[in-house]
Amino acid sequence: MDTSTLRLIWDVVEETQHAELVALPDTALIKLLLQRIARKVLLSGEEVCALYNYLSSRLHLIRDIADSRAA
Repeated sequence: MDTSTLRLIWDVVEETQHAELVALPDTALIKLLLQRIARKVLLSGEEVCALYNYLSSRLHLIRDIADSRAA
């Protein structure tokens, strides 16, 4: 995964509302973030799988960031 993709992922996380980041179940949150990323760039099936795995492994960090923004 290149740096521009990583930057895009975290930009989308920052743009997403706190309530969505903390309230949605894991799979729904990943799906939402993937949809928002896919609106910005064209993704191949392989890239979707890689992003899904990346987001899955970072869910706790994403939720922690959301909680810190709310505080």
